[in-house]
Amino acid sequence: MPVAAIIGGGVIGSGWAARFLLNGWDVRYFDPGPGADEALARTLEKARRWVPEVYDGLPPEGQLEIVETLEAAVAGADWIQESTPERLPLKHQVLEAIQAACPETAVIGSSTSGFMPSELQAQSQRPEQILVTHPYNPVYLLPIVECVPSPATSAPTQAKAMATLEQIGMKPVAVGAEVPAHIGDRLMEALWREALWLIKDGVATTEQIDDIMTHGFGLRWAQKGLFETYRVAGGEAGMQHFLEQFGPCLSWPWTKLMDVPDLDDALIGRIVEQSDAQAGDRSVSTLEAERDANLVALLKVLREQDTAAGAFLNRVGAKAQAS
Repeated sequence: MPVAAIIGGGVIGSGWAARFLLNGWDVRYFDPGPGADEALARTLEKARRWVPEVYDGLPPEGQLEIVETLEAAVAGADWIQESTPERLPLKHQVLEAIQAACPETAVIGSSTSGFMPSELQAQSQRPEQILVTHPYNPVYLLPIVECVPSPATSAPTQAKAMATLEQIGMKPVAVGAEVPAHIGDRLMEALWREALWLIKDGVATTEQIDDIMTHGFGLRWAQKGLFETYRVAGGEAGMQHFLEQFGPCLSWPWTKLMDVPDLDDALIGRIVEQSDAQAGDRSVSTLEAERDANLVALLKVLREQDTAAGAFLNRVGAKAQAS
């Protein structure tokens, strides 16, 4: 049975543990932080509830071992997933300890949302072993993962990483070049900046911004993404017509994407107050449960239509049932 070592828990690390376990891998889990075991248990409870709803042909669940040391976690592991806090010196320290105790053949993936693999490898004795494998939350449900090598990452490591991620039901995107924050977070950062300006300037509240997304273009993006949505908007002439019609708008001063609003106490207070009012009496656990139930329902519809993420899940299910 292959072994995955999860170094660092939290929302992402525990999500990785659930993803590997429910796809038949044995998992060794190491997180010395307070409450880490309880957080893992909560994530596994949610994953066991929802994953079988959308993934076909799941193998018997692997064995989970919560270990006391990093060395015990990585010894003999086939895959090591680092999900420690976003502090580069800490990641260097952890990666050094991992490489001192793990097999040279293991893949070391980092969940980092912002650092480039070359930055992670800067103090590494075996940089060819390390790459970024950045997922999206909840890791146990969302299949996409950004697979980012540096020039120092070896071809065998990249190939093994892609094959492993596909084997656990994920859709790895091989990013063509390393950039800070990869692809998805750069796109979300642009939207986030503009949303902060809209709140700061009194144009919209947090709830209004979320309503426009959930009741409008967010529904289109979930099934068609950005570019195919715009292709459809171009009519029968497609993307060529769309670019000719709306391309000039890019030079108009509609957005403030290059400027960052000052997150001073006043703006932070306004965002927190509006967000608290928007959530009402719903706890974070309640919001997570709503999110997962809605994601499962949406993924089921996409599977029925055999499109977007649903088409991918259908292929994963067919492959599992054939094996």
